[in-house]
Order: sequence, then structure tokens, then C-alpha cells
Amino acid sequence: MLMRVFWLAIHKSHEPSTLPDEGAIISMKILVTGCAGFIGMHVSQRLLARGDDVLGIDNINEYYDTRLKLDRLEQLAGYSNFKFHKLDVADQSGISTLFSQEKPQRVIHLAAQAGVRYSLVNPHAYIDSNLVGFTNVLEGCRNNGVEHLVYASSSSVYGGNTKLPFNEHDNVDHPVSLYAATKKANELMAHTYSHLFQLPTTGLRFFTVYGPWGRPDMAPFLFAKAITEGKSIDVFNYGNMARDFTFVNDIVEGLVRVVDKLAAPDLMFNTANPDPSTSNVPYRIFNIGNNQPTPLMEYIEAMELALGKKAVKNYLPLQPGDVPATAANTDELSAWVGFKPNTPIKDGVAKFVEWYRGYYL
Repeated sequence: MLMRVFWLAIHKSHEPSTLPDEGAIISMKILVTGCAGFIGMHVSQRLLARGDDVLGIDNINEYYDTRLKLDRLEQLAGYSNFKFHKLDVADQSGISTLFSQEKPQRVIHLAAQAGVRYSLVNPHAYIDSNLVGFTNVLEGCRNNGVEHLVYASSSSVYGGNTKLPFNEHDNVDHPVSLYAATKKANELMAHTYSHLFQLPTTGLRFFTVYGPWGRPDMAPFLFAKAITEGKSIDVFNYGNMARDFTFVNDIVEGLVRVVDKLAAPDLMFNTANPDPSTSNVPYRIFNIGNNQPTPLMEYIEAMELALGKKAVKNYLPLQPGDVPATAANTDELSAWVGFKPNTPIKDGVAKFVEWYRGYYL
């Protein structure tokens, strides 16, 4: 199957907002899967701004409005060091050809079918993208000398766990959604390739990411849209929810630092009492969250403050596949790369609302 390569038209130049330390990082060729996605766009921008060559792929599927995805791609189009292929990670032949032709040095794998509730109605989309697609990426890395695979896992892997904050050293064998099960499967698959082929892999368990250019199926967008239009917002579990809301810039900072530091075997790993987060092979798992779980009602208050308008609330029970609270212990991430997410909720929500108004209103 021939690969369709799209060169994006340059509508305007994009000046880097920040510059890295001179000589701190040697530029690399980095493949970012899901580059038209929320996190994918932001991390691609960061890598491009510091001088890396970014090879981005995305299938531009219709899970939500494709216009938003194409507009995200426009944010990347002005960089001469960006190249885009319209490609689905589930396309085995296409992914194999991409890796063999482009030879990326490192890979940030963000392409996946997202959403807990959607997995209840369209499970096959998760198998195709999250399992078949991940296998294709692993094979591409294995067969083409990729130095490091960093991939998106999720806080949802903690499933039925109730001990907070969630810790990477805890068992995560009780998922409560198919989405969570596929993300746990990704971690196990990555370990297999680290073990069999010495492929360095690092999984990052994202905690409720929000910010500018966010997905329209996520709570911040749904809240902002409903409040702006004077409509009610759905408040699940009757408001008795807490989430470790994490601003997207903090996710990007952690991602970039992790991709720069290759996973390595844990010299203290004990096979008689194995730690789920490390191994005696080049494999690591880290939480990446704000480390400050926020009650849902407090998050809604921040949204009301930023919008200057009160929300009409429709209280509902807990939804299937959902959990009442999440909280990230990020000590391991901090020890590994010297960074913890720290953006206050009010600041992050204000930045999201500023973008939302500029883009939609």
C-alpha cells in the first residue's frame, strides 16, 4: 500500500517561544505518532522549536471534529524541520515502510483511540489502534535501531485501586474499562520488547490532561461550551469526584525530558519481588500528573471564574468505567528527570479559556 505523504502549506511562520540551552541537546530525528492530536501537537511544537527534526503521523480520524486536527497541523506547518505523513498506526505495511525509509532515532507514540466511555460502545476501535497499532510501532522500533520508545499510558490503568495517591509500584491488574486494559497491555508489550530485543521503552501514565487545543469530548471543552451557551453541564457522581488535572505544558516538559533520557535497567531490581515500574531490562513506567488532586466542583469554579459566568449543573451518578478519584505520586518522575508538573488549576484553566474564546467565539 503506497503511503500518502502530505506536505502542509505554510501559512505563516512560527517563532519558537523559548530556546534551549546552547549545546544542551544534539538535534535528533523524532517520530511523533498522533501529531495532530492534543498532546501530539504541543510536544511536536516543543521539539521543533529546539531544533529537532519531527516526523509526524496521524490518521485524522473522525472521532471528533477533523477541523480542529487540521488546525493543529497548521501550527506545525511553518517549521521547515517538520514533515507529515497521513497514516494510521494500524496499517502494518505503511508503518513498516515509514520506519525503514525514515529511520527515526527516537519515537514518541501518542496515537491511540482515546476515551473511557467510548470504549463501551466501540471496543474494536481500541483493539485496532491501541493493540494492533502499538504492535506495529514496536516492530518498527525493533527492526530499525530506534534508540528509545516513549509512549502514552494512562492513569486509567489504576482501575479499581482506591489507595491514593496512585503509585507506579502498586499492582494495576484490575482495569474497569477496555481503554484501561489496552493501556496496561501496552505496558506489558513494551516490557516484552525491552526484554527480548533490549529496546529501551518508557511509559508515561498521563493524568487528566487539559489546556489550549484540547479535545472537544473532554470536560474542560464541554464545560466551557455549555456555560458560554447558558446550557447545563453534566456533573457525574453528584460532584463527588476528584481528578489530578494536569496542564498540557507540564506534560510536554515531562515528555521531552523523558525522551532525552533513555530507559535503563534497574540495577536493584529483585526478580523474587518484582517492582511493576522497573525491570532488569531497559524499561520504565512513570506517573505524570499535577500531584494535587482537585475536587471536580473546584475545577468547575475555576472555569466559572475564567468565563465570568455561573454554570447550571445537572447532577448524575457515576458512569460505567469511571472512577471517583485520581491522584498521582510523581516522586519517581522527579527523581528520574528532575521535574514535577506544577501549574495551578486557576492559571491553567484561564489559559484554556483564553484559547477557547479566541478559537471558537
